[in-house]
Amino acid sequence: GSPTTSIFLKPPGVISPGGSTTICCSCQCDNGNFVLYKNGHRLLTLELHGSRAEFSISNATQEDAGPYICHYLDGDTVLSRSETLDVMVQEFHLPKPVLSVLPGQEVVAGAHVVFHCTIAHSSASCFLYLEGQNKAELFSKEQGDFNLSHVHKGNEGRYSCQCYTKGASFKWSAVSETLDLVVK
Repeated sequence: GSPTTSIFLKPPGVISPGGSTTICCSCQCDNGNFVLYKNGHRLLTLELHGSRAEFSISNATQEDAGPYICHYLDGDTVLSRSETLDVMVQEFHLPKPVLSVLPGQEVVAGAHVVFHCTIAHSSASCFLYLEGQNKAELFSKEQGDFNLSHVHKGNEGRYSCQCYTKGASFKWSAVSETLDLVVK
């Protein structure tokens, strides 16, 4: 089988104008290159450092927003493609949320973990990010919590949350401080 290629933002989340982030292309591969595409246009070839390549965005503008994809190539042959990563650049209008986790940041495998994202805004919804993942989890509005039952080593990592409100337009918060979850 061909190697699986993934794409993610580090740190994850919506970026503020003037902010910075890094687009990471990653795969379980030995050699070759990544080619980064935006809106179907080839941006640049990235060299592998270990199993990943990175493209930094600093002083972000609307020009940086859009869909990105990594292609993993060996020579001229595309061995795999990542999912699409949608990069968003938006002003932050909401207060920065606070992420907490119960029972704590160190848990035993099989435990039940609850992430709580607190923001001083009554109608905000929030996303939970795990660094290295392209997909974000949506906190349910009713509970404001995200439950993880039967945690395993695969749930370990650096978590953060970011909130938004829907009105005539989306309004975003900054990203919370990060929490590292350790599964023993």
